[in-house]
Amino acid sequence: MNNSQMSCYSTALHLAWESVTELHLNFQRPLIVIGGSSDRNQETMGAFQEFPQAVRTSIYGRPGSCYIDIPGDFVNLQVNKSSVKYLECCLPPPISMADKSAVSEAVSIMAHSEQPLLIIGKGAAYSHAENNIRKLVDLCGLPFLPTPMAKGVVPDNHPNCVAAARSMALQHADVIVLLGARLNWILHFGLPPRFRPDVKVIQIDICAEELGNNVRPAASLLGDISTVTKQLLEEFSKRPWKYPSSSQWWKRLREKIMYNEEKSKGLELQKSLPMNYYTVFHHIRELIPRDCILVSEGANTMDIGRTMLPNYHPRQRLDAGTFGTMGVGLGFAIAAAMVAKDRTPEKRVICIEGDSAFGFSGMELETICRYNLPVLIIVVNNNGIYTGLDTDAWKEMLKFGEPATCMPPVSLLPNSHYEQIMSAFGGKGYFVKTPEELQNALKASVADKQTPSLINVMIDPQSERKKQEFPWLTRSNM
Repeated sequence: MNNSQMSCYSTALHLAWESVTELHLNFQRPLIVIGGSSDRNQETMGAFQEFPQAVRTSIYGRPGSCYIDIPGDFVNLQVNKSSVKYLECCLPPPISMADKSAVSEAVSIMAHSEQPLLIIGKGAAYSHAENNIRKLVDLCGLPFLPTPMAKGVVPDNHPNCVAAARSMALQHADVIVLLGARLNWILHFGLPPRFRPDVKVIQIDICAEELGNNVRPAASLLGDISTVTKQLLEEFSKRPWKYPSSSQWWKRLREKIMYNEEKSKGLELQKSLPMNYYTVFHHIRELIPRDCILVSEGANTMDIGRTMLPNYHPRQRLDAGTFGTMGVGLGFAIAAAMVAKDRTPEKRVICIEGDSAFGFSGMELETICRYNLPVLIIVVNNNGIYTGLDTDAWKEMLKFGEPATCMPPVSLLPNSHYEQIMSAFGGKGYFVKTPEELQNALKASVADKQTPSLINVMIDPQSERKKQEFPWLTRSNM
């Protein structure tokens, strides 16, 4: 490929990259996928790698993904660089408001609630609704729950956050306000026994077809989350109402929060070896920056990490999300680090993965090292999916035959040294078994802002969630 050809191809990629970074400045959810395709003279004929594309659909309404392909003949096409036209992005999506009567109805239902609950979804994060939602929480004294990727819209350390009493809050709330959250499997479809049969749902969403999905709402507010929340605030200014902090509902929630936090604290401070999940997350929480971008995937690792690692800012948490797809973590970390490197170079990207999840895309460590991205990867290694076997148990099982026939299918090779993969590519790798080793590795990795690192943390293969946990994921859902 000569200089002219390279210039053409590089210009196309540069334009596409500019579009992607502009859309992802605040880790919003639109996604533009760039790939190769057939020559232009074969378009609409069903050629190899042909796929429909439309940029506007990725950012209008509820955001999603779209595809841009670069035709094969473009790779060898020669053009004068001065003839390339730089076009502006399409106009921002229109801001929609909810019907005034629906807003009034919603305020009336909230004002007559006895056990209200606000559920904040990732739609609220995408809408940049954090300021209005925080005002609503404070003005009305509402207890709230964030869904995983909405963590930080209202900081997790806000006194009205009841994430530590999640199951009880969902099961006993008589009025639930859904702010850009879907009643899908993550919220148990909004159905009994996880919810009251008579619960009244106030649904606020920008996507019309989402309204009434699984549960018939008592009030439907179709519109932009930030704008509709502002409408609610304006209505409450006309007829002020604040849920009393001395109510029996708040008393029960606080008691449950204290009970669950004490149970977690007991597990966090255990001195026995191998470590458990809660001990590991305790030290991670104490030593990572509060404003870091958190990426997480895995089974127990992602689930427990959601409860143990707080978010204080919106749009700074990425995990496997609705589809629960394993293997996305390192790709998310690379994308986040590329944007942060240009826009907020002081911000750290920390990717926390289970050993199984890491295995799906572990060779992306080469990409991270090739571009020298200061990503810290923490592999919480229990030798398996959910649970694994220690070395002695593994050897005993091998006496009964080949691994394919005698080993549990969720078990992986014990004590795998994933950190050596990072070292092989020029990054820094740490193999840790004790809290002291973990603390030292975390301090060194956080302090080094130039070199990628991976901490391989060995934990008890039988370590699981504490009993009566409030899981986002359950084995029946996976």
